[in-house]
Amino acid sequence: MNQLRQMSLFARIVEAGSISAAAAQLELSKSVVSQHLKALEQELGVVLLKRTTRRQHLTEAGQTFYERCRALNQVADEAWAEVQQRTGELKGRIRLTAPDALMAPLIAPLVAELLKVSPGLQPELITSDAQLDLMQQQIDLAIRVGESPDSQLRQRRIGEFRDVLCAAPSLITLNADCHPDTLPYIANTWQGHRIEHQLSRTDGDVRALDYTPSAKANSLHLCRILLESGAGVGILPDFIFQECARQGLLVELLPEYQLPAVPVYAVHSFQGTPPRAVTLLIEQISDRLNSVK
Repeated sequence: MNQLRQMSLFARIVEAGSISAAAAQLELSKSVVSQHLKALEQELGVVLLKRTTRRQHLTEAGQTFYERCRALNQVADEAWAEVQQRTGELKGRIRLTAPDALMAPLIAPLVAELLKVSPGLQPELITSDAQLDLMQQQIDLAIRVGESPDSQLRQRRIGEFRDVLCAAPSLITLNADCHPDTLPYIANTWQGHRIEHQLSRTDGDVRALDYTPSAKANSLHLCRILLESGAGVGILPDFIFQECARQGLLVELLPEYQLPAVPVYAVHSFQGTPPRAVTLLIEQISDRLNSVK
């Protein structure tokens, strides 16, 4: 039994990137994890990891052994998941990441609803517009805009939305005679320094607009505040824009034209059946994403 535990810990150390990181994820002391690794190497009679103050590297023997240990953890995870699939209440920890545009308006409310019926669930929500490393950061589920290039991850398209180029009515009124791309632009940080929008009409006509941001913010909420205040034009997801439009806070800049659809994917690294909480969240996020159309 001790050998199995040591093998499992070894795989976690490799995937976490360091003994300290693995200890933090497993809620063990660094010395305990280090002792298990040392004992494992002594029992095997080989060095598995070469460690410096900053990095760790697998030896040739360590790489081969890690593949076996990783497979062992996968079998154990699948066994747990299969049993949990049969239980009614969701339990345990789940780390979930999503872009700011999707986390607050769609995903966080769903998680809050699940907690009411499954208080044993321990979610950790991570808002990030960057594509985080699922293995290194022990993330169970990522909701991403656009397909992920990593072929080792399992991903499923769960819906789409459209960004809407919009502004406050007062800004449109004051600049009625101005060309759309001469107006100040409010950008989210992820959009970069140069922004190009291709908008199309049902008859096939296309309009291209180029902007250099006059202001930037690193969250959708801040961009929305700046847009509603009349500081410039910018994009918001359609399900958020519709709420603002109903309140008379924002209007479309070119209502006859649309930006391309933005696909949304659910991504995880489970090779077998994912935990029930992951499966349920994927289904519910997909339903919510498509119901706001």
